[in-house]
Amino acid sequence: MHLKGKRAIVTGSNSGIGLGVAVELARAGADVVINSFTDRPEDHALASQIAAEHGVAVRYIAADMSSAADCRALVESAGGCDILVNNAGIQFVAPIDEFPTERWDAIIAINLSSAFHTTAVALGGMRERGWGRVINIASAHGLTASPYKSAYIAAKHGVVGLSKTVALECAGQGITCNAICPGYVLTPLVEAQIPGQMKAHNMGRDEVVKKVMLARQPSGDFATVEQIGGTVVFLCSDAAAQITGTTISVDGGWTAL
Repeated sequence: MHLKGKRAIVTGSNSGIGLGVAVELARAGADVVINSFTDRPEDHALASQIAAEHGVAVRYIAADMSSAADCRALVESAGGCDILVNNAGIQFVAPIDEFPTERWDAIIAINLSSAFHTTAVALGGMRERGWGRVINIASAHGLTASPYKSAYIAAKHGVVGLSKTVALECAGQGITCNAICPGYVLTPLVEAQIPGQMKAHNMGRDEVVKKVMLARQPSGDFATVEQIGGTVVFLCSDAAAQITGTTISVDGGWTAL
């Protein structure tokens, strides 16, 4: 419970990696604000469930991460934070010459610009308290590339660069900023893709996972949301106080190739 008394905001956190991160932060004792663009009873029920399971305060605040005003209002509505995890993200796949302009704009807004806006608001309070952690969920694609994912890769490379800049601007102030770069993580979204891949390639589940989905992940295994969450918690620990302005790959060896 080494994060007791700290408040964390995790964007895009009512499912998948963001939810895994929020749960691990709550397990470590932090009070947590979870977020997505919806505002459903089940979103608020999820916050209540995490709070009950871990004995911390958890709130759900709806905010559209494609909106600069919403991004900034999220941090203000939360009352600031000690730990900011910029996780919200979307994906779209198409060749550059066929890539829809509106999809490019949305991906850059949600995957990159949102991290700028939330960080810009959160830093003031962190500086006042002399302690803060900004942790950006980038991707193996923040360090390498694949065809047909131009907007996503541009955004994730941008997240890595933004993280380095924030780290330098906050150096010596008790605030660190780093980017976690996951490879394939087993989330409900990824799990839902497996049956279609099995059909397309006429393979069994294990074979399609290892030979198709994880072809670039040498370990042959998905990372888990708990592992990403555990990496976030580590970066919030005293042991990580001098880790700043860098990337932490959780990709089964993808970027070692």
